[in-house]
Amino acid sequence: MTGAGRPKPYRINLALQGGGAHGAVTWGVLDRLLEDERLEFDGISGASAGAMNGAIVAHGLAEHGFTPEGRQAARDGLRRFWTGIGDAARFSPLQPSPLDRLVSNGNLDFSPGFHAVDMLWRTLSPYQFNPMNLNPLRDLLAEMVDFKRLSGAGPLQFFVSVTNVMTGQLEVFAKEKVSIDVLLASACLPQLFRAVEIDGAAYWDGGYTGNPALFPLMNHCQSPDIVVVQVNPIHARRAPVTATEIGDRVNEISFNSSLLRELRTIAYLTKLIDAGHVDPKAGLVRAYVHMIHAEEDMQGLGVSSKFNAEPAFLEQLYRIGRKTADAWLHRNYRALGQRSTLGK
Repeated sequence: MTGAGRPKPYRINLALQGGGAHGAVTWGVLDRLLEDERLEFDGISGASAGAMNGAIVAHGLAEHGFTPEGRQAARDGLRRFWTGIGDAARFSPLQPSPLDRLVSNGNLDFSPGFHAVDMLWRTLSPYQFNPMNLNPLRDLLAEMVDFKRLSGAGPLQFFVSVTNVMTGQLEVFAKEKVSIDVLLASACLPQLFRAVEIDGAAYWDGGYTGNPALFPLMNHCQSPDIVVVQVNPIHARRAPVTATEIGDRVNEISFNSSLLRELRTIAYLTKLIDAGHVDPKAGLVRAYVHMIHAEEDMQGLGVSSKFNAEPAFLEQLYRIGRKTADAWLHRNYRALGQRSTLGK
């Protein structure tokens, strides 16, 4: 049964985009969804910051499942993770200047530290300016995630998208093979970090080829509902004219391209299924696609804000995520299991 007569809770799949510090929006979304006892998660697919968020949730739910204790463990884990990121950022040169705080809501457009580091990234590779291959996320993940527990049975499937440097192809790791290196590979921007080697292969950020991948949720999960948590704006308010605006828009388009391609494929398959052109024996089933997004709030945030991990900014994004998820639930919960709400 669905709608008002649906047994509770209802299981959904989550597709979590990457976007650096903007992943704090997803933190807020997940916090609100975990709070709603009408919902459980069948599977989570994530890339970059989305993969980090997904790992924390899967780890928190691994022991107690979707009991109140398990839900709270996942929510507490997310808060500790993002608090840890904010604490580490206190020592970073990537801080908003007083002018940034005055005229923007999170960008680092006037930050001397950001522009100095940006120039460094454009001049030297991470193999030169970071010869020790230091990554502050490694220690934080090692402290927070027991990967043996994460790989266990647990109540949900978990998938991480990465990009194979040599082939340029998307690769997806299921939770049984997820490690610290897999998560770091999924968030490896090649301008900042050396490629992460796993079993002799080099990997970069999963957002280049699957931000995130949707097909694992369709192939390996039972729920027909895929809820995309989108943090990279798809639409622009106007055509960009400044160098910064152009760079920001190129970044948004690049990191949305793989997701939009999969969404178009799903829409096409749905039309074929509805028209009766798909043999039931083929195993293709209808997917209901939904999207939680905060485009109006995120459109003013440029690429520089993805590197702004100041605690106050992360909390601001968290609140945006909670507000957006709450509005989406009120508007679309009854559509789950019945129809797609993409674009609504």
